[in-house]
Amino acid sequence: MAFEGILLGMGNPLLDISAVVDEDFLKKYDIKLNNAILAEDKHLPMYEELSSKSNVEFIAGGATQNSIKVAQWMLQIPGATGYMGCIGKDKFGEEMKKDCTHAGVNVHYYEDEATPTGTCAVCVVGGERSLIANLSAANCYKTEHLKRPENWALVEKAKYYYIAGFFLTVSPESIQLVAEHAAAKNKVFTMNLSAPFICEFFKDAQEKVLPYMDYVFGNETEARTFAKVHGWETENVEEIAVKISQWPKASGTHKRITVITQGADPVVVAEDGKVKLFPVIYLPKEKLVDTNGAGDAFVGGFLSQLVQEKPIEECVRAGCYGSNVIIQSGGSVIGNICRGWVVFDVAAEARSAVVLDSCPCPVVDCMMWSKLKN
Repeated sequence: MAFEGILLGMGNPLLDISAVVDEDFLKKYDIKLNNAILAEDKHLPMYEELSSKSNVEFIAGGATQNSIKVAQWMLQIPGATGYMGCIGKDKFGEEMKKDCTHAGVNVHYYEDEATPTGTCAVCVVGGERSLIANLSAANCYKTEHLKRPENWALVEKAKYYYIAGFFLTVSPESIQLVAEHAAAKNKVFTMNLSAPFICEFFKDAQEKVLPYMDYVFGNETEARTFAKVHGWETENVEEIAVKISQWPKASGTHKRITVITQGADPVVVAEDGKVKLFPVIYLPKEKLVDTNGAGDAFVGGFLSQLVQEKPIEECVRAGCYGSNVIIQSGGSVIGNICRGWVVFDVAAEARSAVVLDSCPCPVVDCMMWSKLKN
């Protein structure tokens, strides 16, 4: 199978400004933990305050971009993945471009000269996080960029597509173009519920593209919000997953599969009206650093096996592995973990590797590296 350009992502590229804060900080800016929202005026002073903290980290992120980088890391085939979104023509945009290119992702950014690169405040308390996105340039993506021959060529070449629900707030027209192309060409189109506010306030845009989704990702909170918005009188995640999978489809080529993560509880997979539960990798609480990027990493790991046409069990296993690595080291690990050093082989039930020198993985208990050392 030819893997070059096989997976394409579109989304909101953001520079994460991540720092550990306290409860007073959360109260000051009216922030709830384990939530993801768009910034309001009351949040704007927070970015400067967060940036001045001694423990601050600046990380090239954004939900879709994170997932694509993890998929690229696990695939270990340069150029296997591509990504489009809008950045500013500034220092942060250049850093973003350099980071993703170094990770092996073929990035085709639209660069807005008038608007700065978007940022996302990542507030971490006791290993839990809250995300407040100030989209800025990410909010300026234009369908015209997608239609340019050099960019549409990425769409034509790809066989799998992933777009986080957050992009519904920016360019639903671009999503629709890619979704319709995927259906017409019998390709695989995947999306994520992404956040409760997407299900609540972008319901119409989400419903319009849902018939084209072959895989729907989300977590238990997002699934329950989706059910509530659509008047389903249940909070049972397994029932909700089945109902989402049975939503009418635009194309009959691929059945829809719903994949819902539940933190430390089993992953719910709904397919053909039935549910399978997959346990996650156990992690003692003392090894948890923070949960930022865990869902993105799960999707990235899952997609790395899906594009290789692996069984659903192996896709979930790879997703759980990606999440497990991320939560032990913080969201920043997405940008640098084991880049170019490790070949992931989930099918063989092993974590084997090709080592060129030494693995720079910052996770002490990284399963793949531990396997090598022993």
